[in-house]
Amino acid sequence: MARYFAVFATDRPDMREARERVRAQHRSHLRTAARHGVFVRLGGATLAPQDDLFNGTLLVIEAEGIDEVMAFVSDDPYMQAGVFERVEVRPWDWSVGNPERRV
Repeated sequence: MARYFAVFATDRPDMREARERVRAQHRSHLRTAARHGVFVRLGGATLAPQDDLFNGTLLVIEAEGIDEVMAFVSDDPYMQAGVFERVEVRPWDWSVGNPERRV
């Protein structure tokens, strides 16, 4: 049975150029997630509060298990380029705003 996972990725300092260089590949990776057996349900960059510059990524992924999510994240071009300093994956119970639950 599939469940949801929240992925919190924090950029290393001074990764703006690397992030921009591989952004198109990263977005393609997210759009073709089904090839990896996962589905990206929500996603976007997180922003620094003082200047609105990208400082990380937040994803909500639907998958059978955390191993599939970890493999998908490991193959992300941002990971391959060393953009992320830290990645945390947590199982997530999507309740409010979930179209399947109509809450």
